[in-house]
Amino acid sequence: MRVMVMQKVDAKMEQGAPPSQAIIDQMGQLVGRYLEAGIFKDGAGLHRSAVRARVRFDGGTPTVTRGPYTGDNELAAGFALISTTGIDDAIERATQLGKAAGHREIEVGPVVERWDLTGSPRPADAPHRFLLVIKADAAFEAGAPPPAAVRALLDQWKRDGVLQSSVTLAPSQAATRAKVGPPNKRVWMDGPFTESKEMLAGFSILEVPSLADAKRFAEEYYTILVDNEVDIRPIVD
Repeated sequence: MRVMVMQKVDAKMEQGAPPSQAIIDQMGQLVGRYLEAGIFKDGAGLHRSAVRARVRFDGGTPTVTRGPYTGDNELAAGFALISTTGIDDAIERATQLGKAAGHREIEVGPVVERWDLTGSPRPADAPHRFLLVIKADAAFEAGAPPPAAVRALLDQWKRDGVLQSSVTLAPSQAATRAKVGPPNKRVWMDGPFTESKEMLAGFSILEVPSLADAKRFAEEYYTILVDNEVDIRPIVD
């Protein structure tokens, strides 16, 4: 089974604090072990919400809101990782995707690159990568498949060299979530979830034999991050 493990934003990230060297090193070791085992397939982190954008549709008219955000409708239905010229083009593509998805809200999140972690300047020829987050709605949660227009648009982006990867998630009734509960212990909660107010900080895509294997990865993940809420969502092939 393929799953997406999603870690959520914490207060330090929203303040703009970079991850400590210890977190970078431990996370690199964790991903390296799962890569070697053939389990880790993809992943990325996002910059804080202050540099993100959201496209909403009020009466069919797209409206762009720039961050920061406090957390609202953060329940995701799918993702598209794109490579483009900058935030303005990413917002335009998010608008196209939102229309294709039936006027669904789309979040535009800049991806954290290796030079961001080291404080190095961006290479002159480096593309700008963004994660477009398709937000869930009642139809998605009831099991409705994505509109055919979404697949057609993503296929066109792939032919154009814009789309790097995309996934559709199963509804939240198939999800499980690890939260910090009293007294400072992790508690696993099964979906469905009516909402999520914790914003996405990053994701890992795994191919695992069972949900238990995904939980083991997530438990190692949140041991490194300490406070972050973590969701596990099955991917629909």
